[in-house]
Amino acid sequence: MILMEKAAFECTIVGGGIAGLQAAIQLGRYEHNVLIIDSNEGRSTLCKNYHNILGWPDGVSGEHLREQGLKHALQYGVQRIQDKVIEISKKEQLFSLKTSNGSTFLTKTVLFATGIKENIPQWPNLKPCLGKTIYICPDCDGYEIRGKKTYVLGSGEAGANMALTLTYWTNNLIYINHTGEKINDITNRELVKKQIKYLDCKVSDVMIREEGQFKGVLLANQEQLEGDRAFLAFGGNQVLSKLAESLGAQTEKHHVVVNPRTKETSIENVWAAGDLITHSEQVTIAMGDGVQAAIWIHKRLLSKRKN
Repeated sequence: MILMEKAAFECTIVGGGIAGLQAAIQLGRYEHNVLIIDSNEGRSTLCKNYHNILGWPDGVSGEHLREQGLKHALQYGVQRIQDKVIEISKKEQLFSLKTSNGSTFLTKTVLFATGIKENIPQWPNLKPCLGKTIYICPDCDGYEIRGKKTYVLGSGEAGANMALTLTYWTNNLIYINHTGEKINDITNRELVKKQIKYLDCKVSDVMIREEGQFKGVLLANQEQLEGDRAFLAFGGNQVLSKLAESLGAQTEKHHVVVNPRTKETSIENVWAAGDLITHSEQVTIAMGDGVQAAIWIHKRLLSKRKN
């Protein structure tokens, strides 16, 4: 669906993940004219089971949250297209957004919720296991490996530090340095001290018992190593902040810097929420960011009407 609007939207949300959808729901309830532009490639599409969200003791997938969140937003008249914003510019008192499909949209305010692109291998059996028996975030899922034989599949220091972090939950850890990137002497000594087994070799794939159930690791030399759970830690995740940076928004290590109270960026009438901004990468925090940003976007839109 291509929407060519002569009148500007009151708010355009770039990114339809958890933060973006939560903001859209709140803005929709204010009865604002809102557009979501989403590529449907966000990291929440990958996780098959979040375990640490209030109200979901048995877990919930990112796909389900997104599906239900979009239905919820659409109930309030929010519009959504699957497309990718490739350029944004200021046009008098409005912002002009161009997409990869050739559309152009005008908007009074912008919320960036573009998130982070995860650096993970393209192993055939990997994605069905993410969030179920293979994890990325120790704060979210460290609990799931307590007492279990766990592999850390990663790269250099990033993987080694993940393994060290996970000793809080289990003492049965094997770190496989898939890329062979060098680990410094201090980290090496810590791995030995914590009795973390270290292997410097390539992984061909993860093995599964059935869909989503990790069984072990298949090495490039065809050796099979059995285990219960795995964590990924390759480093190099990409913060998707180029659009915000192109407007001149302040960033810190590519994360967009926002007012902690309002979530507005250093550019007036431009907000950011979720993994894009500097904080712990958590679904529940992204939800809070989305609501908080929406409340202050609403206040700004009301002030524009008065003027």
